[in-house]
Amino acid sequence: MDALSEANGTFAFHLLKMLCQDSPSRNVFYSPVSISSALAMVFLGAKGNTAAQMAQVLSLNTEKDIHQSFQLLLTEVNKPGTQYLLRTANRLFGEKTCEFLSTFKESCLQFYHAELEQLSFAKAAEQSRKHINTWVSKKTEGKIQDLLPDSSIDAQTRLVLVNAIYFKGRWNEQFNKMYTSEMPFKINQKEQRPVQMMFQEATFKLAYIEEVQAQVLEVPYVGEELSMLILLPDDNVDLSSVEKHLTYEKFRAWTKPDCMKSTEVEVFLPRFKLEEDYDMESVLQRLGMVDAFQGDKADFSAMSAERDLCLSKFVHKSVVEAQCSQQHSVLRQVFCSLRVSVSRVLLSCTTAL
Repeated sequence: MDALSEANGTFAFHLLKMLCQDSPSRNVFYSPVSISSALAMVFLGAKGNTAAQMAQVLSLNTEKDIHQSFQLLLTEVNKPGTQYLLRTANRLFGEKTCEFLSTFKESCLQFYHAELEQLSFAKAAEQSRKHINTWVSKKTEGKIQDLLPDSSIDAQTRLVLVNAIYFKGRWNEQFNKMYTSEMPFKINQKEQRPVQMMFQEATFKLAYIEEVQAQVLEVPYVGEELSMLILLPDDNVDLSSVEKHLTYEKFRAWTKPDCMKSTEVEVFLPRFKLEEDYDMESVLQRLGMVDAFQGDKADFSAMSAERDLCLSKFVHKSVVEAQCSQQHSVLRQVFCSLRVSVSRVLLSCTTAL
């Protein structure tokens, strides 16, 4: 699991930098574990250069039993009896006329708790698109209604990858609605807008990172198994300069237990709702995963004997909402961007969550 954690973390920050470059003025919100687990399922069926590219992009050590590690991770994520609700749903949708190997379908179920469902893209593309959207809506309790937009599926579609996450949790220290009030929030150095700012005074883990002149605040959920980590640059420091220094190794060092000290702080956190979507094909190709999306190059011979089988569509959408009493997240692959002073933590400008 340590090797997989490192791989997922490395992939997460590589992807973060790419998405930040693409959208310097937008929020960036995605679930790296969702993306990596969904792609690892496809990796089950990859061979040759296709598999090599996927392993490189996902930072996977192919000498390790990565699929068994993902099985343990997803079992932990979906375990019952927690004080939060965190559920994942993976599914591959393949063209009905393609023959998929039974060994591949069985491995998807065994390691990723996922099915391969076959649809008639060739004869009923629009009906197939609506079917996939209905499945996603059901798995996310109606939070994501139209994942695949009009005309995103056509008769040439052969393989569609879908991953959904639903999260519902309550803050360990609740924000009292009585203290929520309108305050300015800085979008950038020149622009600000009024937001509903939540407030509470409590003890939280807090650290100051001299290297990037920023604070790190940990806001746990009930049970303290999960937390939100907020990275807040100083007022005179631009978020982009912090992003340039972010790596998995540095993030681990900045947030290790002996750096985070319990501190009595006043926390101002805006009520927010984020909704972002991405064309993962474009992003992943620029990271180096090229062949999987090209019919004349893709090698998915461990998935099917069909020629020209490639990943036709991999879209990503995420929705998160933070409120006083609880937080709901519906994630179709995710991360975030929002902002924190010793004893007073005012998230009044663009930050990284």
